[in-house]
Amino acid sequence: MGEMDSAGDSVRVVGLCGSIRAGSFTRMALERALSGAAETGASTRLIDLREYSLNFCDGKEDESEYPDDVFRLRKDVSEAHGIVLATPEYHGSLSGLLKNAIDLMGFDEFEGKMIGLVGVSGGPMGALNGLNSLRTVGRALHAWVIPDEAAVPNASQAFGANGHALDPGMDKRLKEVGRQVARYAYLHTSERAMEFLRLWEAAPLNPGGGRAGE
Repeated sequence: MGEMDSAGDSVRVVGLCGSIRAGSFTRMALERALSGAAETGASTRLIDLREYSLNFCDGKEDESEYPDDVFRLRKDVSEAHGIVLATPEYHGSLSGLLKNAIDLMGFDEFEGKMIGLVGVSGGPMGALNGLNSLRTVGRALHAWVIPDEAAVPNASQAFGANGHALDPGMDKRLKEVGRQVARYAYLHTSERAMEFLRLWEAAPLNPGGGRAGE
């Protein structure tokens, strides 16, 4: 996308995969979303939770004994302008793996960020309940969850050997989630957009701004 190419430093979009299963369909779906973000000029990275040794979030304030990978995960996510969260649907919600990773983070990593949602399910419903749960989590973390999302039903039949969705419409939808995260993140961080807001807020009051007839 041209306006991002001229924006200087590239927008950074990370994808957080809620599945560590070998041959994960969730990972395939996330990779398609990130490819859409990359097409806009954003730099992308898939965060593979298999590469992080994380403890179970216990709510303790003392983090002195937390594994170093908890702080590495926080750093990796906090450096992003946009985040794509991808989950398989387990028992009508998001995966425990993804929820625990999010629970180990907080406002520092998510507040004000653009969030895109991707979900897969083994059945025909397409992870809608899991995505709704993630949308609630995003709001609780004061993130901007984009309206569009991608829910992949019957995941075992949805992807080809190359990892692309067999249905062109679904492949396009997955990529569009990544594109929108990157585009909105660019607009949200763009100096031009911030300058517009500063000028708008500093504009003098309109002396003729009353209702007609007043």
